[in-house]
Amino acid sequence: MFELTGKSALVTGAGSGIGASVAHAYARAGAAVLVTDVDADAAAAVAAEITSAGGVAKSAALDVRNGDQAAAAAEQAAALNDGTLNILVNNAGAIAPAMFPNLEEEDFRRIVDIHLVGSFVCSKAALPYLPSDGSGRIINVTSAAGLQGTIGQANYGAAKAGIIGLTKSLARELAKKQITVNAIAPLAATKMTANIRSNEKLSAKTLARIPLGRWAEPDEISSSFVFFASDGASYITGQVLPVDGGTVI
Repeated sequence: MFELTGKSALVTGAGSGIGASVAHAYARAGAAVLVTDVDADAAAAVAAEITSAGGVAKSAALDVRNGDQAAAAAEQAAALNDGTLNILVNNAGAIAPAMFPNLEEEDFRRIVDIHLVGSFVCSKAALPYLPSDGSGRIINVTSAAGLQGTIGQANYGAAKAGIIGLTKSLARELAKKQITVNAIAPLAATKMTANIRSNEKLSAKTLARIPLGRWAEPDEISSSFVFFASDGASYITGQVLPVDGGTVI
């Protein structure tokens, strides 16, 4: 029920953190994976790790804001499975923290472009290769910031909230093609949260809001991505799953 044998996946922002963990998890579950990242070397390193472990993986450089690069990546991922791309994970992201009075328009637009516009661009590129046999999946990555708002990252919160709207709209539209679209809102110890975890005061405040009282490792997050990609989630669409230790209840 939760195997991905015979399926192909494209994971963005997979050069490190949650994206890399998801790429590894998909390969272990039997999928052929295209590991993409704006850092080509990082993507290649993750693909090499997967291959060394006996999985099937290729890599590609991908700036998710670039339509031509996204189209090429979708085609390359589909080529891993005779022209079919079963799973797209829109995971690529970045942060530019600043309190709102100090938040520059350039940083607002850049973060929204990477997260929200990037998810749109890659979903549009993947669509021609997604099958209508019930195995087509788009899995977006949002955040508690998109569900509840956040202090000091209005750009990130707005982008992540937009991804929720995109997820629900695509879920309604693509249901006629039997393609499911869901989102996961994770919280883990990654480079993106390093600035919080390294600040004693911020870390203490964050942990106080997590009922389980600790940060997850990326590998604890990736199993939820396997579930949403699997046949076990064939009747789930348009949903947002927080995987955050209870931060959003």
